[in-house]
Amino acid sequence: MQLTIGSKLHGFTVEDAQDLSEINGTAFVMRHEESGARLLFLENDDNNKSFSIGFRTPPADDTGVFHILEHSVLCGSRKFPVKEPFVDLLKTSMQTFLNAMTFPDKTLYPVASTNERDLLNLMDVYLDAVLHPAIYSNRSVFEQEGWHYELRAKDGADESAALDAENSELVYNGVVFNEMKGALSNPSSVLFDELQLALFPDTAYAFESGGTPQAIPSLTYEGYLDEHRRHYRLDNSYTVLYGNLDIDRVLAFLDGAYFSPVSRETAEADRNRADRGLSPLRPRELRRQAPVVRGDVVRAMDTAPENACVGAAFVIGDFSDPARILATDVLLDALMGSNEAPVKRALLDAGVAAEIVAYTADSLLQPFAVVEARGIDGSTSERLLPELRSAVTRLVEQGFDRELVEASLSRSEFVMREHNFGMADGVAHAMTALCGWLYDDAMPTAYLRYEETFSRLRDGLETGYFEDLARSLFLGNDHWAKVEIVPETPGTDIEKSELACRNAQMGDEERARIIEAEQALRAFQTADDSPEAKASLPRLTLDDIGSAPAEAPVELDWKTPITTLRHRIETNRIAYAYRYFDAGVLSFEDLPYLSVLSMVLGKLATDSHSAAEIDTLVQGKLGNLSFYARVFELPEADGDPELKLVASASALEENAHWLASLPREVMLESDFSDASKIKDILMQRRIDMEQDFANSGHLYASERARSYYSKAGVLGEQLGNVDFYLFLKDLLDNFDQRANDLSKRLRALSEKLLNDNLCTVSFTGSDDAYDEFWKAHPALGRTTQREARLEIPEPSVRNEAFIVPSDVSYTALGWDSRLIGAAYTGTWNVASRALTFDYLWNEVRVKGGAYGVGFKTSRYGNMRFYSYRDPHIDETVERFCAASRWLDGFDPSPEAMEGFKVSTVAEMDTPIKARQLILRQDIEFFSRCKPEDRARIRKQALEATAHDVRALAPFVEQMTQHRAICTFGNRDAIEGSKIDMTVVDLLGSSSR
Repeated sequence: MQLTIGSKLHGFTVEDAQDLSEINGTAFVMRHEESGARLLFLENDDNNKSFSIGFRTPPADDTGVFHILEHSVLCGSRKFPVKEPFVDLLKTSMQTFLNAMTFPDKTLYPVASTNERDLLNLMDVYLDAVLHPAIYSNRSVFEQEGWHYELRAKDGADESAALDAENSELVYNGVVFNEMKGALSNPSSVLFDELQLALFPDTAYAFESGGTPQAIPSLTYEGYLDEHRRHYRLDNSYTVLYGNLDIDRVLAFLDGAYFSPVSRETAEADRNRADRGLSPLRPRELRRQAPVVRGDVVRAMDTAPENACVGAAFVIGDFSDPARILATDVLLDALMGSNEAPVKRALLDAGVAAEIVAYTADSLLQPFAVVEARGIDGSTSERLLPELRSAVTRLVEQGFDRELVEASLSRSEFVMREHNFGMADGVAHAMTALCGWLYDDAMPTAYLRYEETFSRLRDGLETGYFEDLARSLFLGNDHWAKVEIVPETPGTDIEKSELACRNAQMGDEERARIIEAEQALRAFQTADDSPEAKASLPRLTLDDIGSAPAEAPVELDWKTPITTLRHRIETNRIAYAYRYFDAGVLSFEDLPYLSVLSMVLGKLATDSHSAAEIDTLVQGKLGNLSFYARVFELPEADGDPELKLVASASALEENAHWLASLPREVMLESDFSDASKIKDILMQRRIDMEQDFANSGHLYASERARSYYSKAGVLGEQLGNVDFYLFLKDLLDNFDQRANDLSKRLRALSEKLLNDNLCTVSFTGSDDAYDEFWKAHPALGRTTQREARLEIPEPSVRNEAFIVPSDVSYTALGWDSRLIGAAYTGTWNVASRALTFDYLWNEVRVKGGAYGVGFKTSRYGNMRFYSYRDPHIDETVERFCAASRWLDGFDPSPEAMEGFKVSTVAEMDTPIKARQLILRQDIEFFSRCKPEDRARIRKQALEATAHDVRALAPFVEQMTQHRAICTFGNRDAIEGSKIDMTVVDLLGSSSR
């Protein structure tokens, strides 16, 4: 079908058509005449197709109504009356992306798939969900996803005591309520919210669109429904289609199934309101904030003293100038993107903070820049703005170093070319398009175009553009704010106190209503969908699954000076070079220092260049340069894991020679005597870890639990988990005394480890780039004798609970499948999907209120349960332990079983970017896995039966019997747990 400006197709009119080289395709801007719905079709050859529909949803309060609606509309609809169509799609479709997102002023529902029929199925379910949700007929959805009261009998009391105020406890529960408790335990998130409020006090941006735990319980069911009626209208919608689509088929579906009939329903509803003398429901408008200055905001927060921070935010201008937004991004990177960037270096040297982070908050009506200082104390918070402005003034007056800004420009261009954003390209493009389109119908592609902008910005290097930008942003800005987050000693739990007061005041009738409502909710949650409802969902069959995507094999090149894994992968003219150094020559006591070495390499001066010059060279000549330790496990139980130090680098192919020379210089010539710079890096890592413990505790809990039963886990603890954090904290506490020894150890480690005979190279790129790489002499010229292999201590179960500054918990339970004789097959993948999206989703998320939960297995033996932003510990562990009984009774319908297999194999076949494919192939090589292993596992998943899945139940039972449990969470939840665990205040000391 040939689309041209003015052409009409299935109720849509093409308003504009533009070649868009940035996506290697064409952008068609359309409008649906009857409904007023906007549509952008980004046509290209990408087979990973996508659809998204978004709505402008500016909040009017902190109740998080649009966040709750985002969750709720995916809980059943008119055409698909099942409780969890979202989860059903995760279990049965070939989706490569399936989610929904709430932003400060919009809500987006994107899906992607490599199968067009599947994409149409996903579109059908999502459109019916957002336009005809079950929320109007089922209040339980609001209570489950948003909030509700629960009356719980106190410890030792009979369940019937919930009717008695003295022996009961009144609590809130709800998925979004618990999610935001976790999200707003992060000081940086609270700081951002306070900065938005200070900058835009008279607009929708003054509110937390996700909702605050204090305000969420004030949201009424009626108010929630009213916000859906007001904003989920097609004339307030933005649809983005992407990829190699049959556009005639897709537009016919959109018009016939939804856009035309729904527009008539909306018109009828508007007429009915008018007949009753009511004003029409119209979406809330966004409005600009007149300039304000707030430099005095202080927010107290119950968090650890180490989490004190202060931030300044500066309005960049208006969304309508995308070049200025991109230029600000480049400017912040040039001035504060690394420790050697001039403004960040000045702030660190002045002792303002241990860490400085700068970023742009875009996709807003009035984007702004944030400069955040972490790891501060009360005496330094007031110095952020004066020192920032002083450093910027000096740079502006003397003129920026052209190479510095040009390097940041080059880095930004590299990121755009690689386009590796962790999601399907079409989803990323949809979000980018809305950065302008949401605020101006004439700007659907303004933020997708960047090639011409980069050219203009390079011209600006000669005209003082970036100096003028810095001057107007930081020095002459009349719209800015500063906020300080001050940790406070935990006092009275206001929420708990208010609920206790309410509990005491409630009469028998109100108490009975709460119990009755909770029972109704539980009945809704535990009831099975009817066969008719289940049959309404569109399903794929195994016949819809094609062959596994073809992959070029890895070749081993013995002719090069260093043995090389040669990849033949399309990379869009980017070259990737990885060097793997065998760290088995180290001692176990060396491992924390290996992590320190990997943190500082590339951030210090060399014999040839200063640290700042190295930073500029890396930014300008490479796409990235990083060093990290990697543990490679073997599928067999009788082999110890192997440890390597990885030097990772990438560059545009025209810079392939820099892939050899620059990492070589860093590895051979780094100056480890600069104690102050090393201390800065270590302090920043400590701050990052402390925030991660509270924000991503499920990852740390899972890794800590793995150290109870796996040698790979024991290594991981030394390299980057709790044990490394404790090492790091002790090192920093005694840094002055240990600095000289640290310098010597790092130098000795680098000389011992960074040797050609311990190295294997992995290279991806064209033959010309390969030749250029080797002509530039990547070999180090060092050799060393291989010594005795690294001796790893035997693991032992140490069940632990780590207290961190969070209002929720993260719990993991795991074991090594190889220790209980459970052979890894593709059936485990099917079982994992069934456990995660059926049993665990219902038990831990739906009933328990946790934001996330899962069960994972790997071919390397690690099997684990985990929960995320969870209000419970003991109840969650009980549900983990009951999983084997559920699996033992696993008896899905033939259609449901087929769905599990379809979605399992589709996940295996999901397209991945070049960098991820390279790393996966490298991991398989070093782990002694063969390409045919993936094919075998895929075939086993396709052929798995319900009997095969049930046969895994005894292994899950054995796993849980070992009780290898770790949790990260808040003090009250941990100290209230009846599970026998060693309790550790992670920022303090052991307490039990």
